[in-house]
Amino acid sequence: MTHSVPAVDGLIVVDMQTAFVSGEGPVPGADRLLERVGELLDRARQAGAVVVHLQNDGPPGADDEPETPGWELYLPVKPGPREHVLRKPRDDGFDATPLGEILVSAGVRSLAICGVMSEMCVHATARTALARGYRVVLPHDAHGTYDIPAVPGVADAVPAHVVSRVAAWSLGDQPENTLPTAGVTFS
Repeated sequence: MTHSVPAVDGLIVVDMQTAFVSGEGPVPGADRLLERVGELLDRARQAGAVVVHLQNDGPPGADDEPETPGWELYLPVKPGPREHVLRKPRDDGFDATPLGEILVSAGVRSLAICGVMSEMCVHATARTALARGYRVVLPHDAHGTYDIPAVPGVADAVPAHVVSRVAAWSLGDQPENTLPTAGVTFS
């Protein structure tokens, strides 16, 4: 039986860029992550929820450097009055973008947040959403990241799935972050 929570009225898709989910250096489990984020997108669009795709502008030489193939959003976008693409200069999707204004003007009060990287951009955006009073649902199977490499003499490697779980857990008990994608509905 799939557990569900009250419907949310917005979806933030964080940095689902080609460099991170395809090609030579995708996050572990990228295929499954793409399926789950695609499911959320389909359901959000069908319900008429607000959808915001965040697109990170990496520094020169980075895999997500603007206008490079790795920077492109991997999943198709359907721009319109309820679906937006915002470029962002930093981890937090609210920082130096019109994300807050878009959500307020659309009357959004609750958000599902998905994408990459769990401990960086997903976490930063979710933390700010919580601080601004949004109800946040962070489906555990719809965000991902890379393994953290070992540091000899200091720490063992940390698998990506553990990094993602810790990133969600560190947000506290406010976000509904143990829910699978299948339990998320939109209004």
